[in-house]
Amino acid sequence: MARSGVDFMWSEALALLARTGQQQREVFRLTGSGWEPPIDILETETGLLVIVALPGVRSDDMEIVVGNGELTVRGSRRWPTLQRPARAHRIELPHGRFERRLPLPPGAYQLVDQDHKDGCLVLTLKRLA
Repeated sequence: MARSGVDFMWSEALALLARTGQQQREVFRLTGSGWEPPIDILETETGLLVIVALPGVRSDDMEIVVGNGELTVRGSRRWPTLQRPARAHRIELPHGRFERRLPLPPGAYQLVDQDHKDGCLVLTLKRLA
């Protein structure tokens, strides 16, 4: 039996929705305690450069801890403040609490600089030993 145009469009819409959800979960992994931002860690001659994708997260809404061979970045991404009621057409960026813990390469590190740049948190860690 041939599918009607409406059935075909509905199945295509559901497939697209499923793919979008999968892509979001791959980039911003959801956990029981919130979501995990993606992180790049690059080793330099003097330490590490860590780039954390945190679009829309204010610096006073996060905490950074370096210790015991681990980097922890945690905080919260707030919903935008709207001047008037709004209707959501698409919500793909996660909101609410986030936390990301990563083991660091062998050695001791100290956080020496942090900057927000292009929607990312950029951390510079100096190798101590």
